[in-house]
Amino acid sequence: MARQRAVHEKPVVFRRAVAVGDLSLSPRTRSALRRGAVDKGDPVAAGELAGLLAMKRTPELIPHCHPVPLTGSEVRVERTARGVRATARAEAVWRTGVEMEALVGATVALLTVWDMVKYLEKDARGLYPSTRLGPVRVVTKLKEPPGGSA
Repeated sequence: MARQRAVHEKPVVFRRAVAVGDLSLSPRTRSALRRGAVDKGDPVAAGELAGLLAMKRTPELIPHCHPVPLTGSEVRVERTARGVRATARAEAVWRTGVEMEALVGATVALLTVWDMVKYLEKDARGLYPSTRLGPVRVVTKLKEPPGGSA
């Protein structure tokens, strides 16, 4: 039997979660990112927007997630020495947490970057020997009761 957990008796409180994930890329792809020379456009901007949109659709992707009315969210994609890092922050004043929204935002941002650069990452067999997604993890979780500190 599949079902959602009942949350109607939980208090409405401020919640925040931040998730971070990494995408390792080949030197060729990192160079193209630095030069702004990716055929499909700007993977950083596209990843940020895709991650933000994905956060809002989390319950459509993960069956047991409740729809959460996000009151604030942000996705940032930054180049790193090994590829890119996505940081997603989700906030809500609600009865259930926003960790899944943050994880989905970071992951979809990274997948969007991968999709846009995959032609640079493929080897002669069409595989991705240098490309690695992860880890994606929750690094911050806050649950603050009404009127103050968590």
